[in-house]
Amino acid sequence: MAEKDFILASGSPQRKRLLEQLGYVPKLIEPADIDETPHKGEKASAYVKRMAKEKSLHVAEKHPNEIVLACDTVVVAGTKILQKAHSDEEQEDVMRLLSGRTHRVLSAVSVIDRQGRQSVRLNVTKIQMKHLSEKEIKDYVAGHDWIGCSGYRSEGMMEAFIRKIIGSTSGVIGLPLYDTKNMLNSAGIH
Repeated sequence: MAEKDFILASGSPQRKRLLEQLGYVPKLIEPADIDETPHKGEKASAYVKRMAKEKSLHVAEKHPNEIVLACDTVVVAGTKILQKAHSDEEQEDVMRLLSGRTHRVLSAVSVIDRQGRQSVRLNVTKIQMKHLSEKEIKDYVAGHDWIGCSGYRSEGMMEAFIRKIIGSTSGVIGLPLYDTKNMLNSAGIH
């Protein structure tokens, strides 16, 4: 598969794999190391768009006149943004919070073109999750599929707990492909 002339501002193996499904192999992968702390009172949609924008800008500053793609994805329960869990106990709490309810996965995509113009799109997907038993929660957490993710990883064991997805399955994984392809095409990547 031939490389395409853009930079992916993410170290996520899932995002790289999703891009490869489209035949879009970035010429460079450079994760953006930025502060991802939400601002006080910041709504989830504003937060995820800000993160995608800041990630793409951070990498574009180092690589002028290049096309840069960045994305940020968060799981939102009610108005609460779920941050990455750092222990099995924290992840069990996340799973109890999501059990039996509908939550949202927000993915924002940011593309900066060669002229420095930035475009951002927000993708919102609703997920209906079944009620989870304590055993299902403990088994899922023990499998460590969730490590490095905000909320959970939808592939693998989690797929058996998702009753319905309304929206972009690739957006839940971390990169809404419909939006991403259209934005890269607009920036000159085909």
